[in-house]
Amino acid sequence: MFKNPFSFNGRIRRTEYGLSYLIYCFAYFLFIGIVDSPNQTSSLIGLIILIPSLWFIIAQGAKRCHDRGNSGWYQIIPFYGLWMLFASGDSGDNMYGPNPKI
Repeated sequence: MFKNPFSFNGRIRRTEYGLSYLIYCFAYFLFIGIVDSPNQTSSLIGLIILIPSLWFIIAQGAKRCHDRGNSGWYQIIPFYGLWMLFASGDSGDNMYGPNPKI
């Protein structure tokens, strides 16, 4: 679990995607808490936290799309993230790699 979390290659299971989303939500709320303070240094620290966390959740979403047999671009469809969280992936290998359940 969490092998190459910033890579767009491969496939991940629903559990890893769900945990990734929780980590992203934690980082986002940390970002909101830091940016809410009035000094400029905290805004810079907030951006340093936000940019890698956005890369992380987009990469994890792309890998979850790959597990469903779709391109990573599918994650921009409204509510597709919810579908990725509850729908099962392709059984066996697909063009994006081996089954992550094995």
